[in-house]
Amino acid sequence: MGNGIAQVAARAGYDVVMRDVSVEFLERGMKAIDRNLQRDVDKERLSSDEKQVVMGRIKITTELAAFSDAAFVIEAVTENLEVKTEVFKALDRVTPANAILASNTSSISITKLGAVTKRPDKVIGMHFMNPVPVMKLVEVIRGLATSDETYERVRELSEKLGKTALDCHDSPGFVSNRVLMPMINEAIFTLHEGVATRESIDGIMKLGMNHPMGPLTLADFIGLDVCLAILNVLYEGFGDPKYRACPLLRQYVDAGWLGKKTGRGFYEYS
Repeated sequence: MGNGIAQVAARAGYDVVMRDVSVEFLERGMKAIDRNLQRDVDKERLSSDEKQVVMGRIKITTELAAFSDAAFVIEAVTENLEVKTEVFKALDRVTPANAILASNTSSISITKLGAVTKRPDKVIGMHFMNPVPVMKLVEVIRGLATSDETYERVRELSEKLGKTALDCHDSPGFVSNRVLMPMINEAIFTLHEGVATRESIDGIMKLGMNHPMGPLTLADFIGLDVCLAILNVLYEGFGDPKYRACPLLRQYVDAGWLGKKTGRGFYEYS
């Protein structure tokens, strides 16, 4: 989701540094941004010159040192506490002491991430929805030590990015995934138990509940590995068996069938 966040920030007029672990990933991200902006050009929502200006605001790098004068950093690495912890430790070392460090985590404790830094008052969650350029919500999560000033700055930034900031306190899965993931998990259980086909499950939720996307399709779109990671956080955080991940979900992840990004999940993708 990092390239989507970079895109909306650059389009809002900010200078952006996008960092990843390899040049290949960065180039892929820039191509995705270029495609997204070109669609807006084709629909006459953006001129070609404006597109080039937006693209020109984004610099790419593999070096964390590039954040040495950053005012605001949004982390969007894999949904793994150990990985995110190491990233926040590194960001705490290289960024200015007054910089805000935000996480795009969909379930991991902001309080835990803040605790590994020397600025827990400036650590906060900014959970963007996917796809970032389209979805309006930013779920803002306040850790135990997050200051009011940090929250206000994040709310202001969210509005400048064209988003609606809705806040919640730090709790496993926050609001969005604490409600969404059990629904997706139950849909997987109904498939696993042979209650209905994938098409029927998704169709019933779309036509009967007016959901724009069925839960199995949505799981493929999110990434089945991400769904499993979030369910594990919920299960460990609450100790409640209602959050136990369906065995079929674990099997698919073990098989590498992670959804749309790998070409196969509950559906097949060309």
